[in-house]
Amino acid sequence: MAEGVKTEEERAAEARRGPAARAGQRHGPMAGVGMPAEKSQNFVPSAKRLLSLLRPERHRLYAVLGLAVASVALNAIGPKILGRATDLIFAGVIGQRLPATATRAQVIEALRAQGKGTFADMVARMDHLVPGQGIDFGAVGRVLLAVLAIYAVASLLSWAMGWILIGAVNRTIFTLRRDVEDKLNRLPLPYFDAQPRGELLSRVTNDIDNVAQSTQQTLSQMLTSLLTVVAMIAMMLYISPLLAVIALVTIPVTMVVTAAIGKRSQKHFVQQWKSTGELNGIVEEAFTGHQLVKVFGRQDEVRAAFRSRNDDLFDAGFSAQFISGIIMPTMMFIGNLNYVVVAVVGGLRVASGSMSLGDVQAFIQYSRQFTQPLTQVASMANLLQSGVASAERVFEVLDAPEQQPESGNPTTLATPHGRVAFEDVSFSYTKDAPLIEHLDLVVEPGQTVAIVGPTGAGKTTLVNLIMRFYELDAGRITLDGVDITELTRRGLRSQIGMVLQDTWLFGGTIRENIAYGNPGATDEQVLAAARATYVDRFAHTLPDGYDTVLDAEGGNISAGEKQLVTIARAFLSDPALLILDEATSSVDTRTELLVQQAMAALRHDRTSFVIAHRLSTIRDADVILVMRDGSIVEQGSHEELLERGGAYAELYAAQFSGAAVDVDTGEAPAAEMATAGS
Repeated sequence: MAEGVKTEEERAAEARRGPAARAGQRHGPMAGVGMPAEKSQNFVPSAKRLLSLLRPERHRLYAVLGLAVASVALNAIGPKILGRATDLIFAGVIGQRLPATATRAQVIEALRAQGKGTFADMVARMDHLVPGQGIDFGAVGRVLLAVLAIYAVASLLSWAMGWILIGAVNRTIFTLRRDVEDKLNRLPLPYFDAQPRGELLSRVTNDIDNVAQSTQQTLSQMLTSLLTVVAMIAMMLYISPLLAVIALVTIPVTMVVTAAIGKRSQKHFVQQWKSTGELNGIVEEAFTGHQLVKVFGRQDEVRAAFRSRNDDLFDAGFSAQFISGIIMPTMMFIGNLNYVVVAVVGGLRVASGSMSLGDVQAFIQYSRQFTQPLTQVASMANLLQSGVASAERVFEVLDAPEQQPESGNPTTLATPHGRVAFEDVSFSYTKDAPLIEHLDLVVEPGQTVAIVGPTGAGKTTLVNLIMRFYELDAGRITLDGVDITELTRRGLRSQIGMVLQDTWLFGGTIRENIAYGNPGATDEQVLAAARATYVDRFAHTLPDGYDTVLDAEGGNISAGEKQLVTIARAFLSDPALLILDEATSSVDTRTELLVQQAMAALRHDRTSFVIAHRLSTIRDADVILVMRDGSIVEQGSHEELLERGGAYAELYAAQFSGAAVDVDTGEAPAAEMATAGS
């Protein structure tokens, strides 16, 4: 059925603007070179929008939060209980050195009498100390088993949390991919004309994958880390407010350092993913047109363009990773300083009897566990920034202006006849360059209308407007008296068959490619269409016949054979309206005659628009339209137009006379005249 293509008017306009403009459009092998960087959105709004995508999974996220709180709480009380084991061991070591005949109170009093007040205070703090008794290994074992059980349950809860979160994130990314796919189907054709395919593919594949990876990792680790920070602070305040204040000094220092480094690295992450998309665009287009690259000897230019973008990607990636990578060692340095201070102050308080050794040990563990999540949050900053930068690029696709919405009460054509009317139609690709202005045209059912004219005259644009690939600036187009905007695009295009000069085949068998025009067709109908369009002539020469698998580019059959397959596809669709855009340009002369016969049968009782440059192929057209600068300057039959001696006669003479003739002046070029004169 209908296939959107880049119009010949756009190609002509690019030719007039020159190679610099074409490079800016990035539709050729050298595309993407020198493209300016886009301005990214702010980090906070983009991060909020990314998190809002998880709203449908909020109930599962609540469960994740509950499991995370329980897991972190169990992990938080573990060191405190483990500190009891340390106290039991320390009390046993000290108790062994004390006389068994005295009570703990007597020992403390004797120590004070000997002037050992500090040691006496420390012994007074040991609730588990029994003079003369060593380590109670039974009690130590019970404490260790309790801690082991606590950590095992915490790990199980953490595993459950991760399982639920992975499911929630993957469902969200699944929905995001689906939304992007739906969005692409709602975008107008001009959007794709302005976007390089490699860049767009990078947004909908690499960037979405990066969003998935970064979201999954950052949500899990950041949630656990933040809860751990809160739990550790609570436990540290419970054990020793003084040491807690010392440890909490690292929070503002961490925040300042992270914010400063993150701000400098964010722009590099944005540029990194932009450069990735641009590099993909160059690679995709260079390999798609690798034959032309080799024919014109442009390997060096393509290689230079690749190296330039690869260098940009290296610089952006290195800068982003290096700057954000500074966060981790910086946080580790701050954490180690905090550890030293806590250890010194804690040791002094144990010696003074203000704290037990087990509490100091637990506090040191808490301080390490407190700085560790801060370090994790800081280290996740680069991944988070990378994910948000990718999300911004995906959001740009989702926010792109969509095509004009369908009619709220669409009309259906049950039995279309194919009468097409242009009523005061005006259209331009850009506001400052009008192309078609005030065009009026009526094509009766069953007529074959040939459209000819110089490149850039508006021929392909005319049929693209019928297909609603582009929307009109003014006027209207009707099909059987119904404005095409009152029909759904699907309903309109289902009545139209289109064969393009640039063939398109997908990876599949010849049979499947033909059936693309009518998925519900039977094998007999597919074979009938193939015979009518002479696909049958070459299909039987292939090893697997109609089951021969074509690659995505159709490289295992010739260009003419690919064209025949696309003609068979249109034949099978049995359209009411047929559009042929240089449909026989890739076939040989004999096959062209056969295809013309098939096209004559196909055009029977159908309105047909035939865009042609070879005027010999449209002599039997009912009406020939001659277009120039978006206007119809002549119309009539082949004989009538030749008799008038106007624009059509000039084009005809240019094709069939011995010397080339300037279609504007009717004179031979000066170089040829000079040659003829000599």
